[in-house]
Amino acid sequence: MNVSIIIPALNARRTLPACLQACQNQTLPAGVTIEIILVDDGSTDGTQTVAQEAGVTLIQHATRRGAGAARNSGLAIATGEITLFTDADCVPEPNWVAEMIRPFQDPTVQGCKGIYATSQPELVARFVQIEYEDKYDLLRPLPVIDFVDTYSAGYRTAVLRQTGGFDEAIHYVEDQELSFRLAVAGHKMVFVETAVVWHQHANSIRHYFRKKVMIGYWKAQIMRRYPERVIKDSHTPQVLKLQMGLVALILATLAASLIFPLALLAAVLLVGVFKLTTAPFLQKAWRKDRAVFWASPGLLFCRALALGIGYAWGLARPLPRR
Repeated sequence: MNVSIIIPALNARRTLPACLQACQNQTLPAGVTIEIILVDDGSTDGTQTVAQEAGVTLIQHATRRGAGAARNSGLAIATGEITLFTDADCVPEPNWVAEMIRPFQDPTVQGCKGIYATSQPELVARFVQIEYEDKYDLLRPLPVIDFVDTYSAGYRTAVLRQTGGFDEAIHYVEDQELSFRLAVAGHKMVFVETAVVWHQHANSIRHYFRKKVMIGYWKAQIMRRYPERVIKDSHTPQVLKLQMGLVALILATLAASLIFPLALLAAVLLVGVFKLTTAPFLQKAWRKDRAVFWASPGLLFCRALALGIGYAWGLARPLPRR
């Protein structure tokens, strides 16, 4: 079996060497070969030089076209029966390829997703890791999932081509749109928690907040196409939607308290309700990282606020009709 690994990169010279080395040093099952395709999406920092020195297949975009377009460019020349995706700031474990292709022994499986790990010391990054692990807890018992992130993703190449690959109009979380589209078409996707890539998460409030705003904006665009996923998808905690609503109400009642002082009491009550909704996450954080436990209520509030801002922005500014 031949497996294609596609890595989009934009100004990734700092992180790319470790990513490529990890991909080249995979422990492969007998009869499995890999090709590594690096798609440079208009970098200006010498990313292409790193790829050339590593001896991987290189595609260069003259200008920035987005991660979805970069992945499609790699898909266009991929020769593997299975196509795997990771990112230029990820370092896959030596058994990553072996674990990612294992589910495809079942001919009904068309896609799979692995997981993130990190060794970062920063508090925000440690919170983000527990945030991901909270979502993995949702995926673990499910026989079929509808949400695949391209930091550790695998698909049958033929299925990707038949369904048109990534939608290049979606410039962020385009992997969500693809996996929702495949799920709607009836393609089976599964969770592979043994397929691990190491990552550098957002390590500051500013970086984290901005990222969540962008996710919220593009999520609103995707939900226009797949309104049934507003109710539930396999990756998003249901409590997150409640928290976003509570944060909006808290801000509204605080604004109202400037005119109606009694509204401040309602805001205090709503903050109390918000804290109650954080209890399941706090239990996990307490077991894993006590510092994150104490910081989590504020960080969860920040998450809900940023996603809410982004989602409202996305509702107010829809993409042009295709």
